[in-house]
Amino acid sequence: MALLQGKTALVTGGTRGIGRGIVERFLEEGADVAFTYVSSPDKANALAAELGKGGRKVLAIQSNAGDFNAAQATMDQVVAAFGKLDILVNNAGITKDQLLMRMSEADFDAVIATNLKSVFNMTKAVLRTMLKQRSGSIINMSSVVGVKGNAGQANYAASKAGVIGFTKSTALELGSRNIRSNAVAPGFIETEMTGALDEKTVQGWRDGIPLKRGGTPADVANACVFLGSDLSSYITGQTLNVCGGMLT
Repeated sequence: MALLQGKTALVTGGTRGIGRGIVERFLEEGADVAFTYVSSPDKANALAAELGKGGRKVLAIQSNAGDFNAAQATMDQVVAAFGKLDILVNNAGITKDQLLMRMSEADFDAVIATNLKSVFNMTKAVLRTMLKQRSGSIINMSSVVGVKGNAGQANYAASKAGVIGFTKSTALELGSRNIRSNAVAPGFIETEMTGALDEKTVQGWRDGIPLKRGGTPADVANACVFLGSDLSSYITGQTLNVCGGMLT
């Protein structure tokens, strides 16, 4: 069953990790997908070509979601290519971890710009299209850190908590137009980045999770498939924790 058949989606930060997992699952479920990347256009376009071999339309767009005008230009390209947009996944994000006493203003601002302001930028950019359609699903990537906080991540926690507040507010504003807005809050997700960490440390994190394993990009992507599909047509303003029970 192709849960996203006939739908088009835009995923920011879609070349690796969770973002790439979302792109791949959306394509498997029948969607046409555009994804953004910041650098390495040759690699991004090669990835788009590879993913497009399955028969779905795939478009790679070089864009900095933290830049308001770039977000508008990205949406213009998506509409030109697909003619509509059904699903927006605001996934682009960075970390610049440091204890608050050592955290620089530049590191705080950079994380807020990429993780939070990008959500505002892209949501503003898609509104005209979704309002005209009177339909759409906006999925914002938060984090369990945005729910409970974490030492050494004041900037990241602030950005991801802000995403949840933004999600709830836009859900209230846009619900009457049949536009849904939800957040996904991943816990410990194992990607190529965590693969470089000390195995003993990583196993300690796994042991502290009720399901006794780290999550995968596919775990997060499956939640996004649900929120992007018609199966969740009566769900908006919610935060879905994909964390193996960490927050229980």
